[in-house]
Amino acid sequence: MILQNIHSPDDLKALPESELPALASEMRREIIDVVGRNGGHLASNLGVVELSIALHRVFSSPHDAIVWDVSHQCYPHKLLTGRLENFYTLREKDGISGFTRITESPHDFFDAGHASSSISSALGLLSAWQQTGKDGKVIAVIGDGALTGGMAFEGLSHAGQLAKNLIVIVNDNQMSISRNVGSLSRYLSRLTMTDAYQSFRYKFDRAVDYIPYINRHIGKLIYRLKRGLKGMFLTNNLFVDLGFEYVGPLNGHNIEQLERVLRKAAKIPRPVVIHVVTKKGRGYSPAENNPSAFHGVGPFNTSDGVVEKFDALSFTEAFSSKIVSLAEENPKIAAVTAAMSKGTGLDAFSRRFPRRFYDVGIAEEHAITFAGGLAAGGMVPVAAIYSTFMQRSFDQIVEDIALPSRHAVLVMDRAGAVPSDGETHQGIFDISMLLPVPNMCIMSVASRVDLDLCLDWAVSCAKGPVAIRWPKMSCPSELASFAAPVEAGRGLFVGAEEFAPAVSARFADESELNGAKNKKVLFVCTGGMFSECLVASRSLLLGGIWADIYSLRFIKPFDEEYFVKLASSYDAVVFVEDGILTGGIGRNLESVLLRSPYAPKIKTAATGFPDRFLHNGNRMQILEEAGLDPDTIAALARTLTEN
Repeated sequence: MILQNIHSPDDLKALPESELPALASEMRREIIDVVGRNGGHLASNLGVVELSIALHRVFSSPHDAIVWDVSHQCYPHKLLTGRLENFYTLREKDGISGFTRITESPHDFFDAGHASSSISSALGLLSAWQQTGKDGKVIAVIGDGALTGGMAFEGLSHAGQLAKNLIVIVNDNQMSISRNVGSLSRYLSRLTMTDAYQSFRYKFDRAVDYIPYINRHIGKLIYRLKRGLKGMFLTNNLFVDLGFEYVGPLNGHNIEQLERVLRKAAKIPRPVVIHVVTKKGRGYSPAENNPSAFHGVGPFNTSDGVVEKFDALSFTEAFSSKIVSLAEENPKIAAVTAAMSKGTGLDAFSRRFPRRFYDVGIAEEHAITFAGGLAAGGMVPVAAIYSTFMQRSFDQIVEDIALPSRHAVLVMDRAGAVPSDGETHQGIFDISMLLPVPNMCIMSVASRVDLDLCLDWAVSCAKGPVAIRWPKMSCPSELASFAAPVEAGRGLFVGAEEFAPAVSARFADESELNGAKNKKVLFVCTGGMFSECLVASRSLLLGGIWADIYSLRFIKPFDEEYFVKLASSYDAVVFVEDGILTGGIGRNLESVLLRSPYAPKIKTAATGFPDRFLHNGNRMQILEEAGLDPDTIAALARTLTEN
């Protein structure tokens, strides 16, 4: 195998061109096999194999920097930079990340898991290198979907102003904005990278720049004259207008052509945009035919592309069904997402109500302000965005949703522990982010029935903004308490008699027989931690400690008086949340109890995610690392009752 002999980009440079197609095939097979076992981003990585080969043959990483956006398309880059031996650990605990990670390799310059940032990062890196005398090149690789994010255009605008010799490769994989990119491509000039053209362009720019400015008013006229002259003699486009040279579209699977253009681009002392057209899923027909389904995929059968499916209903699927049902009854409901219709469960809504569905692209800030505009116009927008990406729209939530108290529903999927995607995708900051925001209502659901009731209330009964969060996991088995009517500020009390009737009955009989007063514990948890608290409660019951659960249906507003009265009959209260402990709800509620008249008799503890970023792993591994697994939660409760 050729791939086994590639330990660094230097080995790749030494290969004859005749062996490159075979290398590309081997890389695709390795990616398909590993993603088939571990899950991951498949279609996008299969599409950039040849581009990755060309980049590493032309440039000298890490002397030159290749910045990937979004870096979920970096698997071929990892294979070419010495990580084949450990590639089988992709997205596993203590294994290789599914994104670029600076602690993993000197060839990875940024921890990049959110879109549209590569141009800004690359421009800053290049500027620093030039300030410190380093002569390396910096190349930003950005997908057409990431160009829907406003930050990408901010970076392009600044790069054009600075006139740094940044290279931006626009990977047009005919997804996300394929129609827009396609029509734009027909409009964009097919500029060449020949020395003759560049020489003419340089001399023409110098000649135009010699036209003097007389005064402020004539200066404006001269500026327009310059642009007019350039428009007459040079074929411009959006990128050229921003100060870039442009070439393309190029065949992103033709290594020879890519290398030739990249070598010429590296010699130009100006910012360059290279427009490359690739095919998502190339080389694997199931992914080619359905690239959306193989964007981020769980384990699948590589022979036929059948994705592993579990019988249990996920929270995402439960939301998908419920929002369609609500929209059938209420024509004012509109759905908004940021390029995540399938991931958030809105794909069914988009098919059923295409006129009320808005996919704004990878532009979370715009999505929230747009939702605020919909609400101002009398619609009821439901904006579904992953918790980790909702962070990007904090200012818009404050200014355009909360401040005017717009009736908008912000749905946060992937709240809490997120399996396999590593530090950039953990949904652990939304509670502490939204808790201080005035007018904001925050809800946390524990089951499918609970989700249905909360969404009903948020759409039909709430007056201002409501955020609802749930984890990436299957819904737990239903309990009767989950169907309790929604009361603002109050959660769901689930007693041991309900979730462990046999154990609790035996427990009560033994207590009466022995005449002893057993310790009582109340677990107060966010909905995403209900399952773990349930296991911990059963463990305590078996050990002679009574344990009930209070699931925080409402994180804000919160009925403190009701809660204090409920907690007063317990010896210990343990707060468990699937959010960052700092600034979260647990310590906030712990202080409520400490200020109450019952403070001397009730021992309390709060646990949540620690003040650090969490790596790859499945859900249980992430919870164990954070001390949020059932055994650790139960042990914490036992410690309180023993002291």
